[in-house]
Amino acid sequence: MGILSGIFKARDKPVNATSGSSYRFFMGGSTSGKPVNERSAMQMTAVYSCVRILSEAVASIPLHVYRYNDEGGKEKAIDHPLYFLLHDEPNPEMTSFVFRETLMTHLLLWGNAYAQIIRNGKGEVVALYPLMLNRMTVDRDENGRLYYTYNTSRDDAPTMKGSMVKLDSTDVLHIPGLGFDGLVGYSPIAMAKNAIGMAIACEEYGAKFFANGAAPSGVLEHPGTIKDPARLRDSWTSTFGGSSNAHKVAVLEEGMKYTPISISPEQAQFLETRKFQINEIARIFRVPPHMVGDLEKSSFSNIEQQSLEFVKYTLDPWVSRWEQSMIRSLIPGADKAKYFIKFNVDGLLRGDYQSRMNGYAIGRQNGWMSANDIRELEDLDRIPAEEGGDLYLINGNMTKLKDAGIFADADNGKEVSTDENEEVLELEESDGNSGENSVSERDNRRGKLVR
Repeated sequence: MGILSGIFKARDKPVNATSGSSYRFFMGGSTSGKPVNERSAMQMTAVYSCVRILSEAVASIPLHVYRYNDEGGKEKAIDHPLYFLLHDEPNPEMTSFVFRETLMTHLLLWGNAYAQIIRNGKGEVVALYPLMLNRMTVDRDENGRLYYTYNTSRDDAPTMKGSMVKLDSTDVLHIPGLGFDGLVGYSPIAMAKNAIGMAIACEEYGAKFFANGAAPSGVLEHPGTIKDPARLRDSWTSTFGGSSNAHKVAVLEEGMKYTPISISPEQAQFLETRKFQINEIARIFRVPPHMVGDLEKSSFSNIEQQSLEFVKYTLDPWVSRWEQSMIRSLIPGADKAKYFIKFNVDGLLRGDYQSRMNGYAIGRQNGWMSANDIRELEDLDRIPAEEGGDLYLINGNMTKLKDAGIFADADNGKEVSTDENEEVLELEESDGNSGENSVSERDNRRGKLVR
């Protein structure tokens, strides 16, 4: 095929590179003229707020390792080596919160998160260490297998001398973001660099506006010829420039006149532009505007619903990326059918106190929640089993569908048997006595039938 032979390759036979790792050129200058990268973007309050909200949310959700039990249910695998690493300390230097917050920040800014997996002689995971994104590349060897190349630094450890370390795919926990090849994610900052660059330009314009005394620039007109215009300009700037000199009264001599030439921020809709850019950045990260301080379209009636939608449509996809990547990299293939890793987001979906209590009451009355089930969800101590803490109760006016006519047969004096056919009760036809004792006796006998 000649020249075209190197273009068409099967997906399972790549050569020496991943198609996603070469798209680093997206980062850089924006159309607003402002350079945009991961660190300059974090100087924008909206970007910083969105990254902080998402990283802290993922870091604060309880993370557990579960095993399937013989009854078909699940239970926490507290004795599994991974449980302590993921739930408490991934390494001796970090808590689980800090570790997940760091990786989530990398994921939001660079589009990928990497952590080195340290194993013991048995192949068990004993530690997880975050790796910097800007020093990691993903490639393939001559057999098409993925490997990671990490550029070490003396900042990592005093023994490091800036060498390149090749890591096997089994030694790296890689959580990719949205990408084109499914292997390497793309940076949201790079993809939205023009929107972020415009926000940076608007912020810089506002800062310079107040630095110039909140007065638009203009022209000093003199009827004659000025011998040293530079000295006059510098004198004017030093006297009336800067926010500390705002609203000073200018005295013009020798017929000079000051003429503004710039449009006002109101005419340029400066404030509206800044507000729109905040919503634009919140849209990039899919964060509700009220969570970044924009309450213009929020109220007490819809904030709770927006918060629930934040968990469902924003956090859930990120949580799924974490869970599946950790299961793939940290749990051996033979154990995947027995163990799994899961975030517990139930606490974020519980709603307000009254709604939770109403939900618990429904579950308790319908028999699918016990008192201890409810108390565990509310982080309360369990009630001893001998005091009824594990009992499942239902309302007395409910019965099975096939027993729907049992009381009617009892009233007609027919012989009725229970489901277990253990007891047969024969109800005699009423003798016409409607006294209280007869009614009580019939109700008592009917109660025996129910029991």
